[in-house]
Amino acid sequence: MIPFRVQFKFRWCLVASLAFLPFLGCQEAGQDNLHAHGAETAKDKDRQRIPVPDWFTPDSASKLGHHLDSIFTYFHKRKGFNGTVLVTKYDEVVYTGAFGYGDFRSKDSLHTQSVFQLASVSKQFTAMAVMMLQEQGKLQYDDSVQQHIPDFPYHGITIRQLLTHRSGLSNYTYFSDELWHDRKVPIYNDDVLKIMAEHRPNPYFRPDARFDYSNTGYFLLASIVERASGMPFSQFLQQRIFKPLQMTNTFTFSDSLVYGNKLVVPGHTGGRRKRWPDYLDTVLGDKGMYSTVEDLYKWDQALYTNKLVKQETLEKAFTGSRQERKKDEDYGFGWRIKQVPNGDTVVYHGGLWHGYATYLLRNPNDHSALIILSNVPNGSFRYLRELEAFLYPTRPEDDKPEEKIIVVSAKK
Repeated sequence: MIPFRVQFKFRWCLVASLAFLPFLGCQEAGQDNLHAHGAETAKDKDRQRIPVPDWFTPDSASKLGHHLDSIFTYFHKRKGFNGTVLVTKYDEVVYTGAFGYGDFRSKDSLHTQSVFQLASVSKQFTAMAVMMLQEQGKLQYDDSVQQHIPDFPYHGITIRQLLTHRSGLSNYTYFSDELWHDRKVPIYNDDVLKIMAEHRPNPYFRPDARFDYSNTGYFLLASIVERASGMPFSQFLQQRIFKPLQMTNTFTFSDSLVYGNKLVVPGHTGGRRKRWPDYLDTVLGDKGMYSTVEDLYKWDQALYTNKLVKQETLEKAFTGSRQERKKDEDYGFGWRIKQVPNGDTVVYHGGLWHGYATYLLRNPNDHSALIILSNVPNGSFRYLRELEAFLYPTRPEDDKPEEKIIVVSAKK
């Protein structure tokens, strides 16, 4: 738990209004450029806007920044948090921080330009690629997989079911361990497709029977993107998403980009030993992206515009699909959906893979975001619920600031 003294000060800070102030606590020099980026995108004619209340002031932002710095310093010293952080409110960066080492052997300090493997946070980019192709008429959500991969051996599965984890397919990371001929040899998307065609691993259940989180579904979506677009998945992301959004430190896994890039930090085990990539890292779609908190802020901001897809298209990504009762959260296209303590509906995703732990949360009601990248998944992310309670605290109705709430489209 966070010490009571820190909790009290932080909750008091949140009663005040919030706004942007540069370079608070552990904040780094990259924030000036981020603020300029936010100002630039705010001029976009197609930008989704919400009112900025009077209580959003520089003074309250300064207090928020200092308290966030105190909290993450506590997490770093007491909980073992090692990573980078970026927090926004009303589209503006209110805090950035970097804690610990990129490499524990060389003692290289982290900074906000440090590049991390995104793990399952990659899924929202795969879903975006699918939505872009749907807008272009190159695929439809209710297409069968066979319409794009004719020799796919499992029938009755649609692109929509892959997006929403309802395909029933077994996890490729498990059956590849058993069926791939040599774990020292990288395996690629087409190789996994060949394994599925030849060995036909038993599915977990029939298509659309229920929700079951599936890495297999998202590697398949990347393969469908390749066939529908006529270009490699990594090239599609680079040309159609990363480059237009000026995400200059974002890319998909390759030996040359990962091992030849000094900004890339290695993943570590809980014992702080390096966790090297293995043969599964070359499968893309469910994971395999690398990025920074700064580039992910650019991504967050782009989702309030029509730069990639129309807002009505994007709404489907934030609309729940689960039919099960008594669920605490839902799932759209590459995004989880839940409520935070103040009642706002947020979209988010986390990731855990080969020594990395990642988290990206967006709250469309106040255009805020929480972005955390770590290269030591030692359980320190267990504090996220506490942190979200601080950022979105429950308050009496008569104590809430006056503001217009824009609710994200989602099934509760």
